[in-house]
Amino acid sequence: MTALDPTARELLEKAEFIAIVTQGTDGPHLVGNWCDYAQRIGLDDERIVLPAGRYKRTEENLKRDSRIQLMVASRAVRGARTPGQGGVIHGKGSVQVDGEFAARAKAVFPWARGALVIEVERCEMQL
Repeated sequence: MTALDPTARELLEKAEFIAIVTQGTDGPHLVGNWCDYAQRIGLDDERIVLPAGRYKRTEENLKRDSRIQLMVASRAVRGARTPGQGGVIHGKGSVQVDGEFAARAKAVFPWARGALVIEVERCEMQL
């Protein structure tokens, strides 16, 4: 069984933007990224890889608590009751500045200092 279900995968392929939430000592921390970046460097049924430019606070949060949530939505994906589908992807994340994923991110995005790697655990569809 794959962690990234077909609807979530379709969302990641058709949506424009991903909202990314980590937990800091002072509460939730929100950043974002472009969905097509994941398509260009790393998107499979178990993992999502995004380029990491700054993400300093995100990295600090993930070192303390690796839980991460991504919210993605698209009107191009049919929902259960309406046009449009959204969902939350739950997983464990890390910012990697060395290794395979960091090298892949830097090769495609020269401005990246590494990669935000999300190991997908489950998806919850909304809308």
